[in-house]
Amino acid sequence: MNSQQSIHRVSHEIKRRKLQVLRVTDITPRMRRITLHGPELTGFISLGTDDHVKLLFATTPQEQAALDSFMPGQNSEGPKPAMRDYTPRRYDAASGELDIDFVLHGEGPAATWAAQAQAGQFLYIAGPRGSMIVPDMFDSYLLIGDETALPAIARRLEELPANRRAQVVVEIEDAAERQTLNSKAQVDVIWVLRGERDLLEVTRQLTLPEGKLYAWVATESGLSRKVRRVLLDEFGLDEASVKAAGYWRIEGSDEQ
Repeated sequence: MNSQQSIHRVSHEIKRRKLQVLRVTDITPRMRRITLHGPELTGFISLGTDDHVKLLFATTPQEQAALDSFMPGQNSEGPKPAMRDYTPRRYDAASGELDIDFVLHGEGPAATWAAQAQAGQFLYIAGPRGSMIVPDMFDSYLLIGDETALPAIARRLEELPANRRAQVVVEIEDAAERQTLNSKAQVDVIWVLRGERDLLEVTRQLTLPEGKLYAWVATESGLSRKVRRVLLDEFGLDEASVKAAGYWRIEGSDEQ
């Protein structure tokens, strides 16, 4: 089986880009879309729906000075800006725009920056360093996550053709966080309100779509591992067609 017929990874040259905020849009009360642009966006590549770029944030004057030369992945002495991974929600080469969606959870360098972001401000990004390519070789898709996974889930759904099925399970803070998820495919969405239902138990009770299935999970690290085990052990899914990622971890946990 060649790479065009299997899940495979493509590497990209890592570039650091200084981009400018073009506009700020509130998608929901806790999800803010920031659209970036600028000449350094030329040549940006994001081939996988769950790609991530590193966003660089300075919290001190010394870190701010380091931004102009800092490159993720290089060993360097001195102050380093804070880095956070985010999914490119949309890249439009024609208009020269890049959308990144932020969960406004009230703490951390990324959420703090996004809460005050205005048009004209600047943001440094780097990457993506690679893309996981999932060819159109599946009949159906199972996409499970929380708010942090919504940009990747939305991208996946938008790229699916009309003859596919998708079961989507998303844990959100409350009903106001529901987003419109567009797709040509036949999509069933279950919104799990945090504190009312348990994402793991909802997963156990699913009736999976028929046909060859690709499952993708992204939420808190420990929970992602548990959901993956349910899919493998209780549903008997093929391990090669299940991808589970920890997009964040509970503070104070022993996750690495």
